[in-house]
Amino acid sequence: MKTNNLNRRRFIAVASVGSAAAVASHSLPLRGGSTATTKKLAVLGGDPVRKNRTWPSWPYVDDKVMESVAKTTRSGIWCRIQSATGTVPTFEKAYAELMGTKFCVATGSGTQALHTCVEALGIGAGDEVITSPYTDPGTIASILAARALPVLADLDPESFQLDPDDVERRITENTRALMPVHMMGQPCHLERFLEIGRKHNLTVIEDACQAHLSEYQGKKLGSIAPLGCFSFQTSKTIACGEGGAVIGDDEALMDKVYTVHNHGTSRRGKTEVIGPKYRMNELEAALLLGQLDGVKERFQRRNENAAYLTSRLKGCPGLVPQKLYPGTTSGSFYLYAMRYRKEHFNNVDRARFLKAMAAEGVPLSPYITIGLHREPWVDHIVQSRVYRKTFSERRLKEFRDAMSCPRCDQVCEEMAMIWASGPLLGTRADMDDIADAVLKVYENRDQLASV
Repeated sequence: MKTNNLNRRRFIAVASVGSAAAVASHSLPLRGGSTATTKKLAVLGGDPVRKNRTWPSWPYVDDKVMESVAKTTRSGIWCRIQSATGTVPTFEKAYAELMGTKFCVATGSGTQALHTCVEALGIGAGDEVITSPYTDPGTIASILAARALPVLADLDPESFQLDPDDVERRITENTRALMPVHMMGQPCHLERFLEIGRKHNLTVIEDACQAHLSEYQGKKLGSIAPLGCFSFQTSKTIACGEGGAVIGDDEALMDKVYTVHNHGTSRRGKTEVIGPKYRMNELEAALLLGQLDGVKERFQRRNENAAYLTSRLKGCPGLVPQKLYPGTTSGSFYLYAMRYRKEHFNNVDRARFLKAMAAEGVPLSPYITIGLHREPWVDHIVQSRVYRKTFSERRLKEFRDAMSCPRCDQVCEEMAMIWASGPLLGTRADMDDIADAVLKVYENRDQLASV
């Protein structure tokens, strides 16, 4: 697959919301021309925009991946402690180089990577970590596993990212760290979180689980804060079924990360702390090593297709692509996320819109429908014997009463996305199908009341 280099300025101009001149300045077409948009919606019996065509498959598998797994299988080295030069250490070295850091420690999942960082920083009972309510439960699970308190702050409803101002407002004397999440694989407002961290003497842990190779201010996400965490779960843009990694440049801190993930046993072979066994196995690492050669090319293709798709969607004010912050160089596009603005679709609810899109052959979906601040774990914590012994009744009541994130609720109601790891590797015609389907539904929105 041969692609042209993606120009940074072009990416920002085309992919960011609010660049009014992007299409004109870069001569990107507004219409693909493959489908007339004035026809009857497919959900009501019309012809679909996309019919009998498949999207690029995911996870990625080719002969290199298969051979890498076979080689490791034949070696009989299936656990990292069997060899200092096995597949896991080899992958760690390669991934650190890819991400521009000195060190990498591979784990069994992204959640394990995050929890390892929390433990390595000495965060535990009585401490608090501020993070996002709009994320995978693994983010807060990593904090709960250390018996610390996950404090949830609200979002920027246009970027779907954690709001730095609301984060700073929720800092207490017990706050030890900030854990911003790079949602959908796009950079959060990281510069602000680092400023807040320096101001309040708090460590920033980047939850970059969705953000492989994404760049902010010219640096790879996960490499900017002291610690960055990734997931290699099946849907991610680099995948091995499960798996995770921690990256960083601080040798002493990364040694602690290694010790924690290796059930408390350091590289010197001494059991120095009590830690979980979070080691990645050799077969997972083999899957990852086998696909690294092509990850930059696939990353490039997703960015180019995302920029083109965003340019096409400018014809639909009712579906607004995720806002990207200044300083965003590129994104992983694990998900291609948009805001569904029903006021532009005759106030028809999102469910009818999604049904109409699916019938056109372009399935969209929410990411999550309920923020973590509304899930039952909150009451479980408040009533938990462990947390009642650790935190005062007053603090737990404050914690419970502060579980209000109205802008997160708005995002849960408005967001529509494409699971993009595979689809954004498609052709320009595939991107036209997505845009044509959206424009068809928009231009025929009067029909949605009958869906």
